[in-house]
Amino acid sequence: MQGNSSSISTSQHTVHEHLATRVQRALSAPWQRPIADHSREAFERAQRWRECHGGPLILDSGCGVGISTRRLSALYPDNCVIGIDRSADRLSRQHGALADNAFLIRADLVDFWRLALAAGWQPSRHYILYPNPYPKPGHLKLRWHGHPVFPALLALGGEVEVRSNWRIYVEEFAQAMTMAGAVTALPAVECWAPNGDFMTPFELKYHDSGQSLWRMRAILSWQPSLMPTDGVINKV
Repeated sequence: MQGNSSSISTSQHTVHEHLATRVQRALSAPWQRPIADHSREAFERAQRWRECHGGPLILDSGCGVGISTRRLSALYPDNCVIGIDRSADRLSRQHGALADNAFLIRADLVDFWRLALAAGWQPSRHYILYPNPYPKPGHLKLRWHGHPVFPALLALGGEVEVRSNWRIYVEEFAQAMTMAGAVTALPAVECWAPNGDFMTPFELKYHDSGQSLWRMRAILSWQPSLMPTDGVINKV
């Protein structure tokens, strides 16, 4: 990747006015989408791998080409690190061997998070690094904090870290956590300077393009009760 990334272009210049409505809807109404068979199979593979590796669990959600998963496994050698991405092409790119404590799996996060919650997973850390910001105002429901799966993400708990090159995305995420009652105080949003230690190719690209980087961190409890249920996860 070269440092030629365009800045976020959007007509939205503050936290979305309908954020609270989206969060409340996700908390109050069970999401009816069934779990896909391929998602169940992928989760079962990840579950089997995890059972063979002790130590705390770290999730790298939307890991892309897996560079962040590799770096996290080196930073936390006593943890097992699972990188999840829905793109087989991204996951197939060669960026060196995986450490014994790292695992990459192709899966849809909207299914994987719900299955992980149903299986009782409790990650110690959960990284969401440079997700698609969907910056158009009409796309709020596609951002993780505006999506029906948001309660499952929160319910998994752990130290959640979100990074983005769009400050509003991180601010919305922090406010949505507070609106959902997952934290008691609004998490701080800070300008992030990697100082040469770039976690993902996008982080490097945005930095080299002169864009500001933002991050938010919050420690969440495991709270399965945040997720409205209707048995969808257990349906075949």
